[in-house]
Amino acid sequence: MLTYSLNKKGAIPLYEQLYRAIKKDITIGILKAGEKLPSKRNLAKHLGISIVTVETSYQQLKAEGYIYSQAKKGFFVSEINPHHPPVEKTIRLLSNPESRPDEAKAYLRLSNNQTNSETFPFATWSKIVRQVLNNCQDELVHPSPSKGVLLLRQAIAKHLNDYRGMAVDPRQIIIGAGTEYLYTILIQLLGLDKTVALEEPSYSKIRKIYQQFHVKQTFIDMEKDGLSMSQLKETDADIVHLSPSHQFPTGAILSISKRYELLSWANQGNRYIIEDDYDSEFRFQGLPIPSLQEIDSLGKVIYINTFSKSLASTLRISYMILPPQLLERFEKQLSFYNNTVSNLQQYTLAYFINDGFFEKHLNRMRLFYQKKRDTFIQKLLASPLKNHISIHDEESGLHFIMTIKSDLSEDRICQETLANGLQMTAISHYYQGENKHFDKSFIVNYANISNQDIEKIINILSQIIL
Repeated sequence: MLTYSLNKKGAIPLYEQLYRAIKKDITIGILKAGEKLPSKRNLAKHLGISIVTVETSYQQLKAEGYIYSQAKKGFFVSEINPHHPPVEKTIRLLSNPESRPDEAKAYLRLSNNQTNSETFPFATWSKIVRQVLNNCQDELVHPSPSKGVLLLRQAIAKHLNDYRGMAVDPRQIIIGAGTEYLYTILIQLLGLDKTVALEEPSYSKIRKIYQQFHVKQTFIDMEKDGLSMSQLKETDADIVHLSPSHQFPTGAILSISKRYELLSWANQGNRYIIEDDYDSEFRFQGLPIPSLQEIDSLGKVIYINTFSKSLASTLRISYMILPPQLLERFEKQLSFYNNTVSNLQQYTLAYFINDGFFEKHLNRMRLFYQKKRDTFIQKLLASPLKNHISIHDEESGLHFIMTIKSDLSEDRICQETLANGLQMTAISHYYQGENKHFDKSFIVNYANISNQDIEKIINILSQIIL
Protein backbone atom coordinates (compact mmCIF):
# COMPACT_ATOMS: atom_id res chain seq x y z
CA MET A 1 0.00 0.00 0.00
CA LEU A 2 1.26 3.51 -0.86
CA THR A 3 2.22 5.43 2.25
CA TYR A 4 2.82 9.19 2.23
CA SER A 5 3.02 11.86 4.90
CA LEU A 6 0.45 14.48 3.97
CA ASN A 7 0.18 17.79 5.80
CA LYS A 8 -3.50 18.46 6.37
CA LYS A 9 -2.75 22.01 7.60
CA GLY A 10 -0.31 22.93 4.87
CA ALA A 11 -0.73 25.61 2.20
CA ILE A 12 -0.74 23.01 -0.60
CA PRO A 13 -4.10 21.15 -1.00
CA LEU A 14 -4.11 17.47 -0.01
CA TYR A 15 -4.98 16.28 -3.51
CA GLU A 16 -1.97 18.14 -4.91
CA GLN A 17 0.35 16.72 -2.22
CA LEU A 18 -0.81 13.20 -3.10
CA TYR A 19 -0.53 13.88 -6.84
CA ARG A 20 3.05 15.13 -6.44
CA ALA A 21 4.06 12.15 -4.28
CA ILE A 22 2.72 9.54 -6.72
CA LYS A 23 4.14 11.44 -9.71
CA LYS A 24 7.60 11.47 -8.10
CA ASP A 25 7.46 7.73 -7.39
CA ILE A 26 6.53 7.08 -11.02
CA THR A 27 9.28 9.27 -12.49
CA ILE A 28 12.07 7.82 -10.30
CA GLY A 29 10.92 4.25 -10.93
CA ILE A 30 9.55 3.22 -7.50
CA LEU A 31 6.22 2.64 -9.20
CA LYS A 32 6.83 0.51 -12.29
CA ALA A 33 5.06 0.63 -15.65
CA GLY A 34 1.91 -1.50 -15.58
CA GLU A 35 1.75 -1.60 -11.78
CA LYS A 36 -1.77 -1.34 -10.37
CA LEU A 37 -2.50 1.53 -8.01
CA PRO A 38 -4.59 1.00 -4.84
CA SER A 39 -8.30 1.54 -5.21
CA LYS A 40 -9.54 4.99 -4.33
CA ARG A 41 -11.46 3.71 -1.31
CA ASN A 42 -8.56 1.66 0.12
CA LEU A 43 -5.97 4.42 -0.39
CA ALA A 44 -8.29 7.03 1.15
CA LYS A 45 -8.82 4.82 4.21
CA HIS A 46 -5.10 4.06 4.52
CA LEU A 47 -4.05 7.74 4.36
CA GLY A 48 -6.97 9.07 6.38
CA ILE A 49 -8.26 11.34 3.60
CA SER A 50 -11.44 11.54 1.55
CA ILE A 51 -12.16 9.46 -1.53
CA VAL A 52 -12.75 12.73 -3.43
CA THR A 53 -9.15 13.77 -2.67
CA VAL A 54 -7.78 10.50 -4.07
CA GLU A 55 -10.11 10.72 -7.10
CA THR A 56 -8.92 14.27 -7.88
CA SER A 57 -5.26 13.22 -7.64
CA TYR A 58 -5.76 10.17 -9.87
CA GLN A 59 -7.62 12.23 -12.48
CA GLN A 60 -4.79 14.79 -12.63
CA LEU A 61 -2.19 12.02 -13.04
CA LYS A 62 -4.33 10.45 -15.75
CA ALA A 63 -4.78 13.79 -17.55
CA GLU A 64 -0.98 14.21 -17.67
CA GLY A 65 -0.43 10.64 -18.85
CA TYR A 66 1.31 9.24 -15.76
CA ILE A 67 -1.44 6.65 -15.19
CA TYR A 68 -4.26 5.11 -17.21
CA SER A 69 -7.51 3.42 -16.26
CA GLN A 70 -9.15 0.18 -17.33
CA ALA A 71 -12.89 -0.35 -16.91
CA LYS A 72 -13.73 -2.31 -13.74
CA LYS A 73 -10.01 -2.96 -13.10
CA GLY A 74 -8.70 0.34 -11.75
CA PHE A 75 -5.71 2.60 -12.40
CA PHE A 76 -2.30 1.52 -13.70
CA VAL A 77 1.11 3.19 -14.10
CA SER A 78 1.93 4.29 -17.65
CA GLU A 79 5.21 3.55 -19.39
CA ILE A 80 6.87 6.96 -19.71
CA ASN A 81 10.58 6.11 -20.23
CA PRO A 82 12.12 9.50 -19.33
CA HIS A 83 15.12 10.42 -21.55
CA HIS A 84 17.04 11.81 -18.60
CA PRO A 85 17.07 10.71 -14.97
CA PRO A 86 14.78 13.01 -13.00
CA VAL A 87 16.42 15.64 -10.83
CA GLU A 88 15.07 17.55 -7.90
CA LYS A 89 14.44 21.10 -9.07
CA THR A 90 15.20 24.00 -6.80
CA ILE A 91 14.80 27.71 -7.33
CA ARG A 92 18.23 29.33 -7.44
CA LEU A 93 19.03 32.97 -8.04
CA LEU A 94 21.87 33.41 -10.51
CA SER A 95 23.44 35.83 -8.11
CA ASN A 96 22.55 38.24 -5.37
CA PRO A 97 21.63 41.52 -7.13
CA GLU A 98 23.25 43.45 -4.30
CA SER A 99 26.54 41.70 -4.96
CA ARG A 100 26.73 42.34 -8.70
CA PRO A 101 29.63 44.73 -9.30
CA ASP A 102 27.94 46.50 -12.21
CA GLU A 103 24.77 47.16 -10.25
CA ALA A 104 26.04 47.50 -6.69
CA LYS A 105 27.45 50.92 -7.42
CA ALA A 106 25.29 53.76 -8.74
CA TYR A 107 27.45 54.97 -11.61
CA LEU A 108 27.08 58.37 -13.19
CA ARG A 109 26.66 57.53 -16.88
CA LEU A 110 27.59 60.24 -19.36
CA SER A 111 26.40 58.12 -22.30
CA ASN A 112 23.00 57.48 -20.74
CA ASN A 113 20.36 58.59 -23.26
CA GLN A 114 17.41 58.47 -20.87
CA THR A 115 15.44 61.61 -20.29
CA ASN A 116 14.83 63.11 -16.86
CA SER A 117 11.66 62.11 -14.99
CA GLU A 118 11.18 65.69 -13.81
CA THR A 119 10.54 66.77 -17.40
CA PHE A 120 7.61 64.45 -18.13
CA PRO A 121 4.20 66.20 -17.95
CA PHE A 122 2.65 63.67 -15.57
CA ALA A 123 -0.29 65.83 -14.46
CA THR A 124 -1.38 66.66 -18.02
CA TRP A 125 -0.79 63.12 -19.23
CA SER A 126 -2.86 61.54 -16.45
CA LYS A 127 -5.67 64.02 -17.10
CA ILE A 128 -5.72 63.07 -20.78
CA VAL A 129 -5.62 59.35 -19.94
CA ARG A 130 -8.82 59.80 -17.89
CA GLN A 131 -10.34 61.77 -20.75
CA VAL A 132 -9.52 59.00 -23.23
CA LEU A 133 -10.91 56.32 -20.92
CA ASN A 134 -14.17 58.25 -20.74
CA ASN A 135 -14.47 59.30 -24.38
CA CYS A 136 -12.92 56.44 -26.36
CA GLN A 137 -14.19 53.30 -24.70
CA ASP A 138 -15.29 51.61 -27.93
CA GLU A 139 -12.06 52.56 -29.72
CA LEU A 140 -9.90 51.22 -26.87
CA VAL A 141 -11.29 47.69 -27.08
CA HIS A 142 -11.19 47.39 -30.87
CA PRO A 143 -7.96 46.32 -32.62
CA SER A 144 -5.88 49.16 -33.97
CA PRO A 145 -5.15 49.21 -37.72
CA SER A 146 -1.77 47.76 -38.62
CA LYS A 147 -0.43 51.25 -39.32
CA GLY A 148 -1.77 52.63 -36.04
CA VAL A 149 -4.73 54.70 -34.86
CA LEU A 150 -5.77 57.20 -37.54
CA LEU A 151 -6.30 60.01 -35.02
CA LEU A 152 -2.64 59.78 -33.96
CA ARG A 153 -1.38 59.59 -37.53
CA GLN A 154 -3.40 62.70 -38.38
CA ALA A 155 -2.01 64.50 -35.30
CA ILE A 156 1.58 63.62 -36.24
CA ALA A 157 1.03 64.76 -39.85
CA LYS A 158 -0.31 68.12 -38.65
CA HIS A 159 2.58 68.56 -36.19
CA LEU A 160 5.17 67.83 -38.89
CA ASN A 161 3.51 70.30 -41.24
CA ASP A 162 3.34 73.04 -38.57
CA TYR A 163 6.82 72.50 -37.13
CA ARG A 164 8.90 71.20 -40.04
CA GLY A 165 6.89 72.24 -43.09
CA MET A 166 6.55 68.60 -44.12
CA ALA A 167 3.52 67.81 -46.27
CA VAL A 168 2.61 64.28 -45.21
CA ASP A 169 -0.51 62.22 -45.86
CA PRO A 170 -1.53 60.45 -42.61
CA ARG A 171 -1.93 57.27 -44.66
CA GLN A 172 1.86 57.24 -45.15
CA ILE A 173 2.55 57.14 -41.41
CA ILE A 174 3.14 53.85 -39.59
CA ILE A 175 3.22 53.76 -35.79
CA GLY A 176 5.45 51.29 -33.96
CA ALA A 177 6.78 50.52 -30.48
CA GLY A 178 10.26 51.95 -30.84
CA THR A 179 12.53 52.57 -33.81
CA GLU A 180 14.06 49.09 -33.48
CA TYR A 181 10.69 47.55 -34.38
CA LEU A 182 10.34 49.89 -37.36
CA TYR A 183 13.84 48.91 -38.55
CA THR A 184 12.82 45.25 -38.60
CA ILE A 185 9.69 46.10 -40.61
CA LEU A 186 11.81 48.05 -43.10
CA ILE A 187 14.29 45.20 -43.50
CA GLN A 188 11.44 42.89 -44.43
CA LEU A 189 9.89 45.52 -46.70
CA LEU A 190 13.08 46.36 -48.60
CA GLY A 191 14.45 42.82 -48.76
CA LEU A 192 17.23 40.85 -47.09
CA ASP A 193 19.29 40.83 -50.27
CA LYS A 194 20.03 44.55 -50.12
CA THR A 195 23.29 46.22 -49.08
CA VAL A 196 22.90 48.96 -46.48
CA ALA A 197 25.38 51.83 -46.09
CA LEU A 198 25.78 53.10 -42.53
CA GLU A 199 27.58 56.15 -41.21
CA GLU A 200 30.97 55.54 -39.59
CA PRO A 201 30.75 56.00 -36.63
CA SER A 202 27.09 55.28 -35.89
CA TYR A 203 24.69 53.94 -33.27
CA SER A 204 25.79 50.36 -32.60
CA LYS A 205 22.26 49.01 -32.16
CA ILE A 206 21.45 49.79 -35.79
CA ARG A 207 24.41 47.67 -36.91
CA LYS A 208 23.34 44.81 -34.65
CA ILE A 209 19.79 44.77 -36.01
CA TYR A 210 21.00 44.52 -39.60
CA GLN A 211 23.50 41.83 -38.54
CA GLN A 212 20.70 39.85 -36.91
CA PHE A 213 18.94 39.66 -40.28
CA HIS A 214 22.24 38.91 -42.11
CA VAL A 215 21.90 42.07 -44.18
CA LYS A 216 25.14 43.09 -45.87
CA GLN A 217 26.54 46.36 -44.50
CA THR A 218 29.11 48.85 -45.71
CA PHE A 219 30.41 51.80 -43.71
CA ILE A 220 30.85 55.35 -44.98
CA ASP A 221 33.22 57.75 -43.25
CA MET A 222 31.83 60.94 -41.75
CA GLU A 223 33.16 64.32 -42.88
CA LYS A 224 32.52 67.73 -41.32
CA ASP A 225 29.46 68.24 -43.53
CA GLY A 226 28.10 64.70 -43.29
CA LEU A 227 28.88 61.34 -44.79
CA SER A 228 31.35 61.05 -47.67
CA MET A 229 29.40 61.01 -50.93
CA SER A 230 32.45 60.03 -52.97
CA GLN A 231 32.93 56.97 -50.77
CA LEU A 232 29.23 56.07 -50.94
CA LYS A 233 29.30 56.14 -54.76
CA GLU A 234 32.13 53.61 -54.78
CA THR A 235 30.03 51.03 -52.91
CA ASP A 236 27.32 48.67 -54.13
CA ALA A 237 24.87 50.01 -51.52
CA ASP A 238 21.13 49.93 -52.30
CA ILE A 239 20.10 51.75 -49.13
CA VAL A 240 21.76 54.40 -47.00
CA HIS A 241 20.73 54.75 -43.35
CA LEU A 242 21.71 58.09 -41.84
CA SER A 243 20.84 60.94 -39.46
CA PRO A 244 21.33 64.06 -41.62
CA SER A 245 20.06 66.70 -39.19
CA HIS A 246 22.11 65.68 -36.16
CA GLN A 247 24.33 62.66 -36.67
CA PHE A 248 25.06 60.40 -33.72
CA PRO A 249 27.61 60.52 -32.26
CA THR A 250 29.55 63.19 -34.20
CA GLY A 251 26.72 65.74 -34.37
CA ALA A 252 27.52 66.52 -38.02
CA ILE A 253 24.82 68.11 -40.19
CA LEU A 254 24.54 66.96 -43.80
CA SER A 255 25.11 70.01 -46.02
CA ILE A 256 22.45 71.06 -48.50
CA SER A 257 24.69 70.26 -51.47
CA LYS A 258 25.22 66.74 -50.16
CA ARG A 259 21.50 66.36 -49.55
CA TYR A 260 20.70 66.98 -53.21
CA GLU A 261 23.64 64.81 -54.24
CA LEU A 262 22.31 62.01 -52.04
CA LEU A 263 18.82 62.30 -53.52
CA SER A 264 20.36 62.15 -57.00
CA TRP A 265 22.25 59.00 -55.99
CA ALA A 266 19.04 57.39 -54.71
CA ASN A 267 17.26 58.18 -57.99
CA GLN A 268 19.72 55.99 -59.89
CA GLY A 269 18.08 52.58 -59.69
CA ASN A 270 16.03 50.96 -56.96
CA ARG A 271 17.69 52.82 -54.06
CA TYR A 272 16.28 54.30 -50.87
CA ILE A 273 17.35 56.61 -48.04
CA ILE A 274 16.37 55.92 -44.44
CA GLU A 275 16.34 59.28 -42.66
CA ASP A 276 16.57 58.76 -38.90
CA ASP A 277 15.70 62.22 -37.54
CA TYR A 278 17.49 61.65 -34.23
CA ASP A 279 16.53 64.25 -31.54
CA SER A 280 16.02 66.90 -34.22
CA GLU A 281 13.50 68.72 -32.01
CA PHE A 282 16.31 70.05 -29.85
CA ARG A 283 18.12 72.66 -31.86
CA PHE A 284 19.14 75.64 -29.74
CA GLN A 285 20.22 78.13 -32.41
CA GLY A 286 18.41 79.02 -35.61
CA LEU A 287 15.53 77.29 -37.31
CA PRO A 288 15.03 73.50 -37.43
CA ILE A 289 17.20 71.84 -40.08
CA PRO A 290 15.00 70.89 -43.07
CA SER A 291 14.55 67.15 -43.44
CA LEU A 292 15.52 65.17 -46.52
CA GLN A 293 11.90 64.07 -46.76
CA GLU A 294 10.87 67.70 -47.35
CA ILE A 295 12.98 68.09 -50.48
CA ASP A 296 12.42 64.56 -51.81
CA SER A 297 10.14 64.80 -54.85
CA LEU A 298 10.78 61.28 -56.15
CA GLY A 299 9.67 59.13 -53.19
CA LYS A 300 13.12 57.92 -52.17
CA VAL A 301 13.20 58.92 -48.50
CA ILE A 302 11.85 56.85 -45.60
CA TYR A 303 11.53 59.17 -42.60
CA ILE A 304 11.76 57.82 -39.03
CA ASN A 305 11.33 59.65 -35.73
CA THR A 306 10.40 58.91 -32.14
CA PHE A 307 8.92 60.51 -29.05
CA SER A 308 11.56 58.96 -26.78
CA LYS A 309 13.59 62.17 -26.52
CA SER A 310 10.79 64.71 -26.60
CA LEU A 311 8.62 62.91 -24.02
CA ALA A 312 10.16 59.83 -22.38
CA SER A 313 12.55 57.09 -23.43
CA THR A 314 10.17 54.46 -22.04
CA LEU A 315 7.08 55.69 -23.90
CA ARG A 316 8.08 53.50 -26.87
CA ILE A 317 6.13 55.30 -29.59
CA SER A 318 7.90 55.87 -32.89
CA TYR A 319 6.73 56.39 -36.44
CA MET A 320 7.93 56.22 -40.00
CA ILE A 321 6.72 57.84 -43.20
CA LEU A 322 6.79 55.61 -46.27
CA PRO A 323 6.93 56.95 -49.83
CA PRO A 324 3.88 55.93 -51.92
CA GLN A 325 5.43 52.92 -53.70
CA LEU A 326 6.69 51.40 -50.45
CA LEU A 327 3.39 52.15 -48.72
CA GLU A 328 1.59 50.09 -51.35
CA ARG A 329 4.09 47.26 -50.84
CA PHE A 330 3.63 47.43 -47.07
CA GLU A 331 -0.15 47.22 -47.34
CA LYS A 332 0.09 44.17 -49.64
CA GLN A 333 2.83 42.27 -47.78
CA LEU A 334 3.06 43.34 -44.15
CA SER A 335 -0.28 44.78 -43.07
CA PHE A 336 -1.08 41.43 -41.40
CA TYR A 337 1.13 42.56 -38.48
CA ASN A 338 -0.81 43.83 -35.48
CA ASN A 339 0.19 47.29 -34.31
CA THR A 340 2.60 47.11 -31.37
CA VAL A 341 1.46 50.22 -29.44
CA SER A 342 -1.56 50.06 -27.15
CA ASN A 343 -4.65 52.00 -28.20
CA LEU A 344 -4.64 53.82 -24.86
CA GLN A 345 -1.16 55.21 -25.47
CA GLN A 346 -1.96 56.13 -29.07
CA TYR A 347 -5.16 58.02 -28.26
CA THR A 348 -3.53 59.73 -25.28
CA LEU A 349 -0.65 60.98 -27.42
CA ALA A 350 -3.07 62.07 -30.16
CA TYR A 351 -5.05 64.18 -27.68
CA PHE A 352 -1.79 65.52 -26.22
CA ILE A 353 -0.70 66.75 -29.65
CA ASN A 354 -4.09 67.97 -30.89
CA ASP A 355 -4.83 69.97 -27.75
CA GLY A 356 -1.55 71.90 -28.09
CA PHE A 357 0.20 70.33 -25.10
CA PHE A 358 2.99 68.77 -27.14
CA GLU A 359 4.06 72.06 -28.71
CA LYS A 360 4.08 73.78 -25.30
CA HIS A 361 6.01 70.86 -23.83
CA LEU A 362 8.64 71.02 -26.58
CA ASN A 363 9.11 74.75 -26.03
CA ARG A 364 9.62 74.18 -22.31
CA MET A 365 12.02 71.30 -22.93
CA ARG A 366 14.16 73.34 -25.33
CA LEU A 367 14.60 76.02 -22.68
CA PHE A 368 15.13 73.43 -19.95
CA TYR A 369 17.81 71.49 -21.82
CA GLN A 370 19.49 74.60 -23.20
CA LYS A 371 19.87 75.93 -19.65
CA LYS A 372 21.15 72.56 -18.43
CA ARG A 373 23.63 72.33 -21.33
CA ASP A 374 24.85 75.91 -20.76
CA THR A 375 25.30 75.31 -17.04
CA PHE A 376 27.24 72.09 -17.61
CA ILE A 377 29.57 73.62 -20.21
CA GLN A 378 30.11 76.82 -18.19
CA LYS A 379 31.06 74.84 -15.10
CA LEU A 380 33.43 72.64 -17.11
CA LEU A 381 35.15 75.64 -18.68
CA ALA A 382 35.35 77.48 -15.35
CA SER A 383 36.90 74.49 -13.58
CA PRO A 384 40.58 73.48 -13.37
CA LEU A 385 39.82 71.24 -16.37
CA LYS A 386 39.43 74.19 -18.76
CA ASN A 387 42.91 73.90 -20.29
CA HIS A 388 42.65 70.13 -20.60
CA ILE A 389 39.33 69.77 -22.46
CA SER A 390 37.55 71.09 -25.53
CA ILE A 391 33.81 71.01 -26.25
CA HIS A 392 32.27 70.25 -29.67
CA ASP A 393 28.79 69.80 -31.15
CA GLU A 394 26.92 71.67 -28.47
CA GLU A 395 24.35 73.55 -30.58
CA SER A 396 21.77 70.81 -30.98
CA GLY A 397 20.69 67.49 -29.58
CA LEU A 398 20.96 66.28 -26.00
CA HIS A 399 24.65 65.46 -26.00
CA PHE A 400 27.95 67.15 -26.79
CA ILE A 401 31.45 65.85 -27.36
CA MET A 402 34.24 66.44 -24.87
CA THR A 403 37.83 65.91 -26.01
CA ILE A 404 40.37 65.38 -23.23
CA LYS A 405 44.01 66.41 -23.55
CA SER A 406 45.95 63.91 -21.48
CA ASP A 407 48.90 61.52 -21.59
CA LEU A 408 46.56 58.78 -20.43
CA SER A 409 45.19 56.49 -23.11
CA GLU A 410 41.49 56.48 -23.95
CA ASP A 411 41.02 53.07 -22.34
CA ARG A 412 42.88 54.14 -19.21
CA ILE A 413 40.69 57.22 -18.84
CA CYS A 414 37.57 55.03 -19.05
CA GLN A 415 38.99 52.56 -16.51
CA GLU A 416 40.02 55.26 -14.04
CA THR A 417 36.74 57.14 -14.22
CA LEU A 418 34.73 53.91 -13.86
CA ALA A 419 36.74 53.02 -10.74
CA ASN A 420 35.64 56.37 -9.33
CA GLY A 421 31.95 55.92 -10.18
CA LEU A 422 31.79 57.67 -13.56
CA GLN A 423 31.04 55.67 -16.69
CA MET A 424 32.25 57.31 -19.91
CA THR A 425 31.94 56.11 -23.50
CA ALA A 426 34.47 57.15 -26.11
CA ILE A 427 33.41 57.87 -29.67
CA SER A 428 35.76 55.03 -30.66
CA HIS A 429 33.12 52.69 -29.23
CA TYR A 430 30.77 53.62 -32.07
CA TYR A 431 33.22 52.83 -34.86
CA GLN A 432 33.07 49.58 -36.77
CA GLY A 433 36.63 50.13 -37.94
CA GLU A 434 39.42 52.40 -36.80
CA ASN A 435 38.74 55.78 -35.18
CA LYS A 436 40.77 58.25 -37.25
CA HIS A 437 39.32 61.59 -36.13
CA PHE A 438 38.13 61.57 -32.49
CA ASP A 439 41.00 60.51 -30.24
CA LYS A 440 40.14 60.76 -26.51
CA SER A 441 36.73 62.21 -27.36
CA PHE A 442 33.76 61.21 -25.23
CA ILE A 443 29.96 61.42 -25.41
CA VAL A 444 28.44 63.69 -22.76
CA ASN A 445 24.69 63.17 -22.60
CA TYR A 446 23.41 65.80 -20.19
CA ALA A 447 19.65 65.07 -20.33
CA ASN A 448 19.63 63.15 -17.07
CA ILE A 449 22.49 64.93 -15.28
CA SER A 450 21.70 67.11 -12.23
CA ASN A 451 23.67 70.11 -11.00
CA GLN A 452 25.00 67.99 -8.14
CA ASP A 453 26.14 65.39 -10.66
CA ILE A 454 28.06 68.05 -12.59
CA GLU A 455 30.19 68.85 -9.54
CA LYS A 456 30.91 65.15 -8.99
CA ILE A 457 31.86 64.68 -12.64
CA ILE A 458 34.25 67.63 -12.57
CA ASN A 459 35.87 66.38 -9.34
CA ILE A 460 36.35 62.85 -10.71
CA LEU A 461 37.84 64.08 -13.99
CA SER A 462 40.09 66.54 -12.17
CA GLN A 463 41.52 63.77 -9.96
CA ILE A 464 42.35 61.64 -12.99
CA ILE A 465 43.46 64.14 -15.62
CA LEU A 466 45.24 66.87 -13.67
